[in-house]
Amino acid sequence: MHLSGLFIYPVKSLRGIAVPAVELDEWGLVGDRRFLVVDADNQFLTQRALPRMAQIETALEGGNLILRNPHHGSAAVSFAESGPGTTVQIWRDSVTAIDCGVEIAVWLSDFLRHPCKLVRTGPDFARPVHKPAAHPGDKVGFADAAPALVISEASLAVLNDRILEHGGEPVPMNRFRPNFVITGCEAFAEDECTTLEIGDCVFRAAGRSERCIVPGIDQLTGDRNKEPLRTLAIFRRDPNKPSAVHFGQNLINQSKTGTVRLGTSVELIA
Repeated sequence: MHLSGLFIYPVKSLRGIAVPAVELDEWGLVGDRRFLVVDADNQFLTQRALPRMAQIETALEGGNLILRNPHHGSAAVSFAESGPGTTVQIWRDSVTAIDCGVEIAVWLSDFLRHPCKLVRTGPDFARPVHKPAAHPGDKVGFADAAPALVISEASLAVLNDRILEHGGEPVPMNRFRPNFVITGCEAFAEDECTTLEIGDCVFRAAGRSERCIVPGIDQLTGDRNKEPLRTLAIFRRDPNKPSAVHFGQNLINQSKTGTVRLGTSVELIA
């Protein structure tokens, strides 16, 4: 069993980046969901409301976050720049973030056709993990609920077989926006683990990932599709919460330092 895919998503709900290695810190994966798009009322925005967000590429280059779209050019913001603090809302948490400025706000608002701005974590940012598996001191950036997500290639293969059986088109892994993709295990083995070890880095299972409408959005075009949610609803419903369907396992980084590398051996501990 080994790590066959490694991804970070610098801006929540914008396109992710495949990376060969990533450092860990107290918030999770360094560079992952440390930026957030918010509306004029400082409420967080995602593809749930603005599927066009899927069309914005992200890159981390020379200490800068770069946003790009082939038809809209690019915009950049430096990690070193200090802006005013502002209170923003993400789910039930009100957090203090840093405003990334007017230039990138104008670029985003123009492309998304919605008034918005970009904020990032800063020295006054504080957001705990609210999952039952959380320990005191566990933190998360702008991810929905937990610092990381793992999915196995075998799980996606079974899902796509089911989709084909129902006359649909198979979906790529990027629909689910995982951080870790593993191979060499049985389908849905990640569901049953309590601990995930990637080399020397240890992650605590934080519960199966309850899927929203985002997996139904093409991560290249922003188009909405019936799959994979239609098929997941057939065989991946939560028996205790029939409105919920699951795919993938949420993770909390028990290791607050270390490096995760693509190709590293993985152990799932039940």
